[in-house]
Amino acid sequence: GTLLWTNVRFRLAGEMGPGAWAVLAAVVMLSWAAGTGASPAGRNSTGGQLPGFAGHCPRRVTAVPSARGCARDDDCPAGDRCCAFDCGAVCVAPAFTKPGVCPRRRRGSGMCAEYCADDSDCPGAEKCCHNGCGHECVAPYTVKPGRCAFPRGTPMCAEYCYHDGQCPGEQKCCRTTCGHACSEPC
Repeated sequence: GTLLWTNVRFRLAGEMGPGAWAVLAAVVMLSWAAGTGASPAGRNSTGGQLPGFAGHCPRRVTAVPSARGCARDDDCPAGDRCCAFDCGAVCVAPAFTKPGVCPRRRRGSGMCAEYCADDSDCPGAEKCCHNGCGHECVAPYTVKPGRCAFPRGTPMCAEYCYHDGQCPGEQKCCRTTCGHACSEPC
């Protein structure tokens, strides 16, 4: 995939002249002075969910937001949400969470790049998941109902599974005394 716009802006920051920085600073100061509030995740001023507003505020701005500030979702064009970011509240396209669960990742094991910000950035059923250092689109897995029994010994120390989707029928991928294996839920 390609890196998000948020990563490109750092490269462009060095190309901005002093006048552009002054305008940016003035916009930030005015939005703070006006006391512009955002309605995170589609909530109105009392914190309730607004009817007819789908999705939630994205983790990061990945496209140029509207230049107009906002105080509530209904201040935004149809379909956009009023979301608070570092520079104040702006109207942006909402993010949507896809079904499924991100696979377990070890810290520091993935590429340190942001290939996605939310599930909305990923094709098909893929989800935007933490890879140990950055975020990337990956195929999710489904968590089966039930819970794992207390870990018990297995003949060999091994990882027989990594998630429930790799186990047959209703079996779950459960921790053993020395790894993970498929077993019946309790």
